[in-house]
Amino acid sequence: MPNDTPAQGALISWTFLTNYGHVLILIAQEPMIRARDLSRQVGITERAVQRIVADLANEGYVSRQRVGRRNRYVVHFDQPLRHPVENRFTVGDLLRFLRDGPGQ
Repeated sequence: MPNDTPAQGALISWTFLTNYGHVLILIAQEPMIRARDLSRQVGITERAVQRIVADLANEGYVSRQRVGRRNRYVVHFDQPLRHPVENRFTVGDLLRFLRDGPGQ
């Protein structure tokens, strides 16, 4: 049976989650994460990260609090997901599923 897993460093043509999902996951894991680090981990520009964070904040999915020269992000776990297929679930449901797996 061949190994269909991409080699480390190989380009991935698509993923199941969007950059919005990736940014949200990383913010939930590390509330004081910098845009530079989000950019590097997600693989997008800092400008794209700033746009995504602004969209998430404007729609009530995250809040930003200034702590010195840094931002602390607060994820609002009770917010419903946006797409009609998934809007019966909350951000917290998604993050728990990704952390713990099904049935937890």
